[in-house]
Amino acid sequence: MLVSSSRRLRLPLIRQALVVGFVSAVIVSMAVAPAQAGPVPPPVVGTISSTNPVDYTPHAQNGDTRAYAQIGDTVYVGGTFTSIKNNGAAAWTARGYLFAYNRTNGQIIPGFAPVLDGGVNALEVSPTGKLIVGGAFKNVNGVSRKNLVAVEPDTGATVATWSGRGDGGTVRALAVHGNWLYVAGAFGYINSTGHDLFARVNASTGAIDNTFQINATVPRVGGSVIGWTMAISPDGNTMVGGGNFTDVNGLPRNQIFVAENLLTTPTVADWSTQKFAPPCYNWAFAYYVQDIDFSDDGSYFAVGANGGRQANAYCDAVSRWETSARGSNLDATWVDYTGTDTVTSVEATQGIIYTGGHFRWMNNANGNDSAGPGAIDRYGIAALDPSNGVPFNWNPTRSPGGATLPPGGKSWGAQVNVIWKGSDGIYVGQDSDGLGNEYHGRMGMFPAAGGRTIPAANAPTATNGYLYVGGTAGQLTKVALSGGATGAVTTPAQPNITGIGAAFMVSNRLYWSKTDAAAPSGRMVLSSLSGTGEVSASWLTSYSAWFQSGVLNGAFSLNGRMYYVRDGSNNLYYRYLEHDGNTFGCTEFTVPTSNVTWTDVRGLTWVGGKIYYGSTDGNLRSVTFDDTAAPAAALDGATATVVSPASAGVNWSNKTLYFATS
Repeated sequence: MLVSSSRRLRLPLIRQALVVGFVSAVIVSMAVAPAQAGPVPPPVVGTISSTNPVDYTPHAQNGDTRAYAQIGDTVYVGGTFTSIKNNGAAAWTARGYLFAYNRTNGQIIPGFAPVLDGGVNALEVSPTGKLIVGGAFKNVNGVSRKNLVAVEPDTGATVATWSGRGDGGTVRALAVHGNWLYVAGAFGYINSTGHDLFARVNASTGAIDNTFQINATVPRVGGSVIGWTMAISPDGNTMVGGGNFTDVNGLPRNQIFVAENLLTTPTVADWSTQKFAPPCYNWAFAYYVQDIDFSDDGSYFAVGANGGRQANAYCDAVSRWETSARGSNLDATWVDYTGTDTVTSVEATQGIIYTGGHFRWMNNANGNDSAGPGAIDRYGIAALDPSNGVPFNWNPTRSPGGATLPPGGKSWGAQVNVIWKGSDGIYVGQDSDGLGNEYHGRMGMFPAAGGRTIPAANAPTATNGYLYVGGTAGQLTKVALSGGATGAVTTPAQPNITGIGAAFMVSNRLYWSKTDAAAPSGRMVLSSLSGTGEVSASWLTSYSAWFQSGVLNGAFSLNGRMYYVRDGSNNLYYRYLEHDGNTFGCTEFTVPTSNVTWTDVRGLTWVGGKIYYGSTDGNLRSVTFDDTAAPAAALDGATATVVSPASAGVNWSNKTLYFATS
């Protein structure tokens, strides 16, 4: 029997005020370069769902959908809705808070009929195949079962012998690993035993585990502490929790903490960050960590947050954090801002980070309740590249489009409470009725069928090939490169090359800056290469018209980043680059380097761990480059060697320089 666990409630506080601010035409970043050394995640293969939700899922109305779980072909749905119906049915059936349907045809299962008197926030499946329900209820099937209960998966009858009770307050989140059930919520007691906001019970019996003593206290804002979200790593040994607290076991932890050694003696890890400490819009949001999820391999976790806007804070953003990192004042690996729109859910799976909320854009650090330079339209749901956080070319939207909503239908709301990977696709639960430009009452599913694979595109990994150097219109100089030394020089015709500037390869795709009458400040275009290196006709990058590339004096791409030098600045920079949508990151970062006069550099490329760069003195040099070295220098120009002197007869002072294998 297939048993699949659920995701938890992701319900934000509703924003009560909006601040509309002026955004300068100059590109300004809310994000800053990491303050400590960290990994540079390489691109990974992604498997992304279809953008067309299946037509047969049932509908709910009023309230919202907050949680899913699956046992075999049965999908369980929890929330605060009051009525449900099969797709295509005319009449609604009164059914509150919890129901089940067959995932293969969408038909509601009438025999599963538990009766609850309050909303369901979280669902999980026990090792014995029972459905565990957490929420804000007092009675289940006419019997007192405060906030936590196990029910039979076929009928919804209460499992009388299961002893778990959320008697100290609302349960917000559940997670099962092995035979442990982790519980988070607004409670001080579980099973009449003191546990503040987080607890662990035996998933099969409900018995409390008092060896788990991770207690969160002291609210950030307001009088109530809340354990709002949590995730358990795939190996079961690490927990990340979030909510309205500032103290965990006597240690300062603002909104978020990491606990480790769950399989032995659970302890609070030496992990803390100040990125969720600033108040942001604290008149509207007491806390803003809304959702957390681990990647499938457990190497990182993603955090979704609402909260407004403040410099040096991760409110209204999605961020990636490495699971193995330890220390204080940690920064994320990357952060993707929405431009002051809420993020309420994340799901990291199969090389994709799905996210949902009340946002209108991603990649929008430069916008303030508006689309700034680089912003990518994503209406309430997006899929991000885990290597850099930039959106993939996946945009179903939360809009109902031209679909006719039923009476009381809601086209747009603040909350995507849950994004959850089921056995057949990505399930979405929300407070409105639009997905993929179709009517889907409070829920929907984007199937795996009809999706696609996104390759892990990167710079060429070969060390032998050819350097292409700019020349006259319709021509490039082709220089053999082998063992770090240049060789034969040819000048094959390149009729599709005119107005070329900085250029670089990603897999078999050539990105290059084209300057002409239509774009005097430059625009990035794409070409492919033939087996002999001939450049095809170009086409425009779809999301990057805002990026005026004529200022680039050289560029190369590596590990989801475009590194470059530009006019008037003595620095090496990078922006994120997402190859699926050919999208540039909206934020410019400075790379620490030493002993290179970057204002003299003309042309850059990366080959086998080294940068090759031309210069105004006509020489071609190479130097070892380490993109993970920050805050130390990624390269030291004092160690550079001349690969080809100006006397070799090649124009190494041209901003066009790229490496290809043919």
